[in-house]
Amino acid sequence: MSDMDAEGTQEAHDTPGAADTQGADAPDTPDAHDTPDAQDTAKRLRAITDELSDRFYERADVVRTLVVTLLAGQHSLVLGPPGTAKSELARELTGRVEGAAYWEILLSKFTAPTRMFGPIDVAALARGEYRQVYDGRATTAHIAFIDEIFKCSTAALNETLGYLNERIYHPENGGPPIRCPLIGAITASNELPGGEDSAAIYDRLLVRIEVGYLEDPSNFAALVRSAVSRPAAPPRTTVELTALRHAVAEAVPAVDVPDAIVDAVCTLRAALRRKELIASDRRWRQAVGLLQASAYLDGRPAVAESDLSVLTHVLWDSPAERPTVEREVLHLVNPDAKEALDLADALDELEAQLDAMAGQSREALSEWVIRQAHNKLAMAGKRLEKLRQDAARAGRSTAAIDRVTGRQRAVRARVLTEALGVDASMVQAQL
Repeated sequence: MSDMDAEGTQEAHDTPGAADTQGADAPDTPDAHDTPDAQDTAKRLRAITDELSDRFYERADVVRTLVVTLLAGQHSLVLGPPGTAKSELARELTGRVEGAAYWEILLSKFTAPTRMFGPIDVAALARGEYRQVYDGRATTAHIAFIDEIFKCSTAALNETLGYLNERIYHPENGGPPIRCPLIGAITASNELPGGEDSAAIYDRLLVRIEVGYLEDPSNFAALVRSAVSRPAAPPRTTVELTALRHAVAEAVPAVDVPDAIVDAVCTLRAALRRKELIASDRRWRQAVGLLQASAYLDGRPAVAESDLSVLTHVLWDSPAERPTVEREVLHLVNPDAKEALDLADALDELEAQLDAMAGQSREALSEWVIRQAHNKLAMAGKRLEKLRQDAARAGRSTAAIDRVTGRQRAVRARVLTEALGVDASMVQAQL
């Protein structure tokens, strides 16, 4: 495993990437999801998701969300500090699409549009011809990774917006717009946008995912070991570009959205508006594709309530709003989620106490563990296990409970290593 960091679209364009698939035969029936090819594509994408989740510690939800976003033909933002595997994860995922033209760039305030979309052909210019070279640039890419997206230069802003929003590029010589084959872009940033120009790009990124440094000391210990060990090559499932494009253009849109899901989305919108969390109509409309993509990835022909959990990455603007959105979404998705999130709040308080006791004697820390931390952690662990069993028996999603369970294990690992002095390499066996 590794956690090292190398590091509104227009209404008529709801399935981005369609510009590159125009003329494709439409399925005879709405059962495109049930064809053997579609089933195989979904199976391969699930395998890719599992493999990357195993490789990158504490990134399972991030990986799945990126795959769902790509299937929906949308763009994602991975937001987090340097050294959190944003770039490496994006490259690993995009590298699993065989036959796809991939483009990557690290933006700065001085990045010229021609560097992104095609430099001037100097040889042609010497002959009096003005043209650009598009090969290997954003203009010909099926999948893109744009690092430090909010450092986009003012000169490149409008072209970048058109590229993300409409999949078009306007050549420097004023010729007709070029339709780009882009399926989706993964973008990354260490910080939120700071001005109106970058805010316009931020609005075009439907999915926003926060990442942080590893929390579980045992995972960190494994990361350190991976720097000196030579593990066997992990399995590497891939998917063909043609199969992915078919899924984006036909199979995912064919997934049914029951009336109950529409009602749930309306209920969620009303609940968020009561808390003064307002998302645009365009964002809600585009989010339907994410719900369909989530169901497709799981091999289901119709959206279920569990798919609504992906909306936790869609309906907030600032990270401070994310916990409220998550609580409203998960409360709607899963009646077990509210109690799980309450337990997460208790774990946060416990961790804050541990931070406040930094520098105290081992005896004081041990007494705190015996009197408070041990019992609270044990009770939380048992309750989460029971909640998971109940949810699984009822056929409900366990994703939220699993995330809180991971949090419980991470806090317990910190208590063992920092308060009791247990060797981090021994912690995993005790969890």
